[in-house]
Amino acid sequence: QVQLVESGGGLVQAGGSLRLSCAVSGRAVSSSNMAWFRQAPGKEREFVAVISWIGRTTYDVDSVKGRFTITRDNAKNMVSLQMNSLKPEDTAIYYCAAAWAGSTNTSSMAYAYWGQGTQVTVSS
Repeated sequence: QVQLVESGGGLVQAGGSLRLSCAVSGRAVSSSNMAWFRQAPGKEREFVAVISWIGRTTYDVDSVKGRFTITRDNAKNMVSLQMNSLKPEDTAIYYCAAAWAGSTNTSSMAYAYWGQGTQVTVSS
């Protein structure tokens, strides 16, 4: 059974940093496409970043590129999202998602496995 567990969320001031982690059990991340999505109150879930099984990364250019970095640690079977220069508009619940089939995808429909989410709150 595949399980994804996020951690690392919290409250931070604008301009600060947080590092989110997603620990995966039940299957190897080395053969997966691993993504981060986020959902702010009253808004739809949106794509943040993805790292493919070959290590190719894609980011939501408009909102996070240049500030967020997604990485994968195959030895620890986990994925991380380093978030720098945080803004109040980054406030959301952040979800880790995994897919072991298909190509890299920015749509939430492409991911069969999800974590429970971790809250990130950025104060102004």
